[in-house]
Amino acid sequence: MLEFVNRTSMNRIKVSVLMPVYNAEKYVDFAIQSILGQTFRNFEFVIVDDYSTDKSWEIIKKYAKLDKRIIVLRNRENLRTTKSLNRGLKLARGKYVARMDADDWSYPDRLEKQFQFMEQHLMVGVSGGTIEICDRNLKVLNLRRYPLNDQAARKIIFRYSPFAHPVTIWRTEVIKRVGGYNENIPLSQDYELYFRIGKVSKFANLPDVLLKLRTHNNSSSIVRGKYQEQYALYSRIKAFLEYGYDMTTADKFYSFFQMLSIVIVPPKIKFWLFNFLRRAR
Repeated sequence: MLEFVNRTSMNRIKVSVLMPVYNAEKYVDFAIQSILGQTFRNFEFVIVDDYSTDKSWEIIKKYAKLDKRIIVLRNRENLRTTKSLNRGLKLARGKYVARMDADDWSYPDRLEKQFQFMEQHLMVGVSGGTIEICDRNLKVLNLRRYPLNDQAARKIIFRYSPFAHPVTIWRTEVIKRVGGYNENIPLSQDYELYFRIGKVSKFANLPDVLLKLRTHNNSSSIVRGKYQEQYALYSRIKAFLEYGYDMTTADKFYSFFQMLSIVIVPPKIKFWLFNFLRRAR
């Protein structure tokens, strides 16, 4: 493990918020406003429009004219999420990169809390927080907590992701050092990246509620749930065979039965069941 301290970064941008957008005209307004309304002010907002065919790009440009912290990039064709994230990463100048999704909503103190946490925990390469699972109108359905420390996160990493991707914050030098997102993985791209980050740094999550995650019929977890699971399983195998992670017998059985469930259980039912089992009690 290494201690990640950049002594030359004291006067530069502290956080780069990275948000890919594709056909999110119904929600992108609220997502952008939630970032611009943060109590923490030293950030840039990198928005990558993935060749949207609705009014998303017009909405993004409107905000870019109003706030100089917004940096916009539009793909010339639909590149999908992984490549869009990497394009945004190349533009990121902040000491940290905070993820955001175009249909979610961040609490006003999110960046402030995450920045302070990362400044105080120098061995942590990526951290997240607690999220509220909401309906399309951001009405809270349940709470989802994640493992708070490195040991707890590694204990469950072969069962499910130890982070909620839209609320993660990364050390920029670390995520770039490991090569960013794997562009051969179009879905569950964050999951595979956690395994690579975990080889050089520690994991953590804040107990604080930082984000409202919106669920709707066009959510990626519902529309492409089966394929997300397939890539998640691929990431686990890759971590075990290539990255040197230990996989317990119980983890292997879990992955085997999950593989069977992909064929048997419809994605919508699995999505509901996952949220039910993962809700905070």
